[in-house]
Amino acid sequence: MCGIIGYAGSGNAGEIIYDGLLRLEYRGYDSAGIAVLSNGKTEIVKSAGRVEKLNTSAQLLGGNVGIGHTRWATHGKPDDKNAHPHRSGRITVVHNGEIENYAELKKQLAASGERFLSETDSEVIPCLINRFYGGNLLEAAIKCAKMLNGSYAFLAMCDGCEEIVAAKFRSPVIVGQGENCAYCSSDEPALAGKCPTLYILEDGDFAVITKSSVKIFDENMRPVNRAPVINSAGEQSLALCGYPHYMIKELWEAPAAVKNTLSAFAGVEAEARAAFAGADRVIFTGCGTAYHAALLGKRYFCELAGIPAEAEYAGELRYNGIQGGKKTVLVAVTQSGETADTVEAARLYKNSGAAVLAVTNCPHSAIARIATLTVPVCAGPEICVAATKSYSAQIAALAAMALSVSGGKRQIDTDCAPALISQTLQDIDIYALAEMCARARGVYFMGRGIDYAVALEGSLKLKEVSYIAGGGYPSGELKHGTLALIDGTTLSVFIICDGELAAKSMDAVEQTLSRGGMAAVLTTLPEVQRQFARRAEVISLPECNKYLSPLVSAAALQLLAYRVAVVLGRDPDKPRNLAKSVTVE
Repeated sequence: MCGIIGYAGSGNAGEIIYDGLLRLEYRGYDSAGIAVLSNGKTEIVKSAGRVEKLNTSAQLLGGNVGIGHTRWATHGKPDDKNAHPHRSGRITVVHNGEIENYAELKKQLAASGERFLSETDSEVIPCLINRFYGGNLLEAAIKCAKMLNGSYAFLAMCDGCEEIVAAKFRSPVIVGQGENCAYCSSDEPALAGKCPTLYILEDGDFAVITKSSVKIFDENMRPVNRAPVINSAGEQSLALCGYPHYMIKELWEAPAAVKNTLSAFAGVEAEARAAFAGADRVIFTGCGTAYHAALLGKRYFCELAGIPAEAEYAGELRYNGIQGGKKTVLVAVTQSGETADTVEAARLYKNSGAAVLAVTNCPHSAIARIATLTVPVCAGPEICVAATKSYSAQIAALAAMALSVSGGKRQIDTDCAPALISQTLQDIDIYALAEMCARARGVYFMGRGIDYAVALEGSLKLKEVSYIAGGGYPSGELKHGTLALIDGTTLSVFIICDGELAAKSMDAVEQTLSRGGMAAVLTTLPEVQRQFARRAEVISLPECNKYLSPLVSAAALQLLAYRVAVVLGRDPDKPRNLAKSVTVE
């Protein structure tokens, strides 16, 4: 979840690392810190809160080698003492991941005289390296790593030594060499424009980074060759380009993301179609927003391709007691490609013989390296923590895959999808509904079929960025419990875009209104608009094929969540307690 970055070169390490942390802040923003080697000694600045709090102090750090960290708190509250970097003796470390046996290690180290200054699991790492250090930082880091259980990506520095050692196990690390400098980081955006090629570390790899070289080793200190990959992250400005927030900027980038994703699918279409040949079990999985896209993938395969499919949260799929086999296809959906539960579910199914298709926005991620085939999501960098354009692009990829696997039995003009999203964002009037949401004690989203999957996503988006309690439900479940919550202080939002199921969802709207509840209806269907005109808040969406409607209704609900956050004075780009890439379980 956290973001780490290291630099060795001839530039000002403090400034370079600060800029990198700004580009990694979506990975966590509870606290941040920078350590720079200056005249043989390590200087550290760190603080609870956003990276920008380090701006002034980062400029004052002198030196050409340094590491930095932006934190999403797991162990220990977000405050100054728990902020990284952590230091012990001559050793300074930043860490992303979770050390599962940290309590045991901490107890052993404390018994032998070690003093701990934080509540974190990470602090055991510099303590161990410092104890093992005998003049070779790589050797000490390897000895430390052998004692750790869990996941880690850590960067270590030593006083008087102008190198950085990186270690990787179940958390991402990339390294790259520029002109008279070298870098290491959690993610590509921090290295955009810095180095033409990257090396993706594998589990058990260690890298030694200096101004003039990047060398990779295994746990026995033997050199390892990793094939370089093109640094696909474009030089990205953090400018908002006239938009007040990244969330709304990226919402408007959804049409291009969908268009690019549909175009890219042509390059893998034949392989994707072949992957399902002879399969007797198809599973879609993901976490959070990606799981909601997976639910739509299940619907698309069942209804468009005529192939029975299931969908399950990745964190639950791993523990249901059933594994795949050679006739199983697992479709793993993840924006970052590093989501821990999804990656581990994919690894489990791949090891059982199943084919794994990764639907991801990051072609060099962990999930892409595990997968049999990567189905590209071409959304580009997404800075806002709440997914918008990446979700739309995931839907497009899954719809294209289902249509291809159907063998031409179903024909849908997906080329019109980008225009439909643009039309929705241009024409929709969501302000009155946003005010209703902001005043409501709870907001419940409901739909049937593919509309139910979108209802879940609408509810999640509103909770993420506005902190309003609520939930997403199938419309038919309203009378099986949720109806007890309906009164004049709660709002029910119904998505009705499936003409075949519209009458049943309309019944649920009537049940809500008859009990004095506030209701809103988002629909592509003129008859539904007429039915509830002046009785509920009706949001008219562009008419379209029901299988394209999730792109339209999702855009409307994402815009709704954004407007509610603004009304309530929330920061939609960095919701409290959240991070974009969940790399811990």
